[in-house]
Amino acid sequence: MENTYPTIVAAVTGIISKNKGVKRSAILVKDNLKELGLDQLDVVDLILAVEKKYHITIPDEVPVETVTDLARFVYTHAAA
Repeated sequence: MENTYPTIVAAVTGIISKNKGVKRSAILVKDNLKELGLDQLDVVDLILAVEKKYHITIPDEVPVETVTDLARFVYTHAAA
């Protein structure tokens, strides 16, 4: 599977949808994770799930406040 930006966004929104019960179609890339109902622990769980899926490590100092933040980091660091 190719790691295109749209597929990464779909994966991230899918994880959020599954874990928080938010409709996937209601999640936009610009959405703030807190506004989607994710607390700090939820964000950590999301990051861990993304790290596992893409076999990467996201350092603690990387700001992850929006779907875009996470998707961009994965897109630029995941192997194709």
